[in-house]
Amino acid sequence: MNNDTSTQIRLARRPEGWPTPDDFTVATVTLDEPAPGEVRVANAFVSVDPYMRGRMNDVRSYVPPYALGDVIAGGAIGRVVASASDALPVGTVVLHQHGWSDVVQADASTFRAVAELPGVPLSVRLHILGMTGLTAYVGLTAIARLQPGDTVFVSGAAGAVGTAVGQIAKLLGAGRVIGSAGSAEKAALLTAKYGYDAALDYKDAPVREQLATLAPEGVDVFFDNVGGDHLEAALDVMNTGGRIALCGAIAGYNSTEKSPGPDNMANMITRGLSATGFTLGSYLHLSPEFTERMTGWFAEGRIAYDETIVDGIENTVEAFLAMMRGANTGKMLVRIPEA
Repeated sequence: MNNDTSTQIRLARRPEGWPTPDDFTVATVTLDEPAPGEVRVANAFVSVDPYMRGRMNDVRSYVPPYALGDVIAGGAIGRVVASASDALPVGTVVLHQHGWSDVVQADASTFRAVAELPGVPLSVRLHILGMTGLTAYVGLTAIARLQPGDTVFVSGAAGAVGTAVGQIAKLLGAGRVIGSAGSAEKAALLTAKYGYDAALDYKDAPVREQLATLAPEGVDVFFDNVGGDHLEAALDVMNTGGRIALCGAIAGYNSTEKSPGPDNMANMITRGLSATGFTLGSYLHLSPEFTERMTGWFAEGRIAYDETIVDGIENTVEAFLAMMRGANTGKMLVRIPEA
């Protein structure tokens, strides 16, 4: 990799329905020497995430949409290779949100230095020890107010957030944790590796039928990454006073038509349920608390994780599309070879 140039993945047009490679373009730009206060970072890993699909639409959301022609912004981690800032000398490992490029150059204030952990890959800072883990923690604690003994149902449980949710729920005292996944292999992994007490393959039979069988005493907390039929199934079995943390709705991200709402919303009233949507921006004050607890659990060997790795910045779009199709187990990442 030549650190004097930057290969960037940009949004060429707004997708209609499922994105295709033609919705993106690849540009290579030559970088000038860093101006005072700037640093140049060679990325080691770039993140691809479901929320990015929403930002490709020109609609109101919790963050502005991507502009046409701009680099796809998102999480990445790398190492400073050139610096005109005393705050971030060459060799410093940094997190940032500059997204889909192999090399990025910008003001030092847009990067955050992080410590390297012996024997731990840098990539974990982009998931279980980073925003992914924090999302799971916030959803369970601040949003769903998990109580010891609660029964928890998690949709999209084999993804990056879902695998974190199951483990954190058990560590916080959940009595029973049930997850959904998109294959028998993923469902088996949830119970074998991630602490789930039971798991269903949503392709086997209607979620509504399977969840009722797995949760005969009902569900107290539903952590939703999917929406659609999973939300409907959860509403069927929620216990009185149940809490729903709405983290994502990937079932509808690529739909070109509006999906009908659940047919059992009246359960929200009759059972006194609460459903709260959330994004991390309003809960970053919980980051120190999460970091302290997660670092301890991780050091004790109580946290497992999976990564699905695609090599090469030129394959970022392929990785994103594969993640949207559910091809990943755990966190989907693009790895960028060192120069």
